[in-house]
Amino acid sequence: MGHAASEFIPVSIAVLTVSDSRGEAEDTSGHYLVEAAKQVGHQVVDKRIIKDDIYQIRAVISGWIADESVQAVVITGGTGFTVRDNTPEAISPLFDRDVEGFGELFRMMSYEDIGTSTIQSRALAGIANQTIIFAIPGSTNACKMAWERIIVEQLDARHRPCNFLPHLSKKQR
Repeated sequence: MGHAASEFIPVSIAVLTVSDSRGEAEDTSGHYLVEAAKQVGHQVVDKRIIKDDIYQIRAVISGWIADESVQAVVITGGTGFTVRDNTPEAISPLFDRDVEGFGELFRMMSYEDIGTSTIQSRALAGIANQTIIFAIPGSTNACKMAWERIIVEQLDARHRPCNFLPHLSKKQR
């Protein structure tokens, strides 16, 4: 496949927390994702918290997709089954390509921790305008699992046999 480099290449990442109840002080998941990204050497170019509203989510993500300084987006929250969980509906129409394996792998790994309740996770990922977008549940534990066991490797140019960097635009690289 030949999609791996020999050195680390930082990715420009935007983090979005979708929540009707969390403010900056309570946003442990968003803070975790920002710090985890920075710790491995990526650049966090934006972080926001917005209400779980399909059109607000879509507007923010659309802006980041069009922004040349954003290569990857990680969304936390809004992926469950309540009437207020709108992240999948907001972002799916924006995808040029779905990354079906992300949600499948996330739920497989999540099963180890929460059993069959994992079927209520609508974690998903896709690519839009050469920007990779990951949407994960709002719990900090879910964010840690997704970042540490999936996302960090897929945003690392050295990961073999393949990673997402060849599919991202040349923004900030």
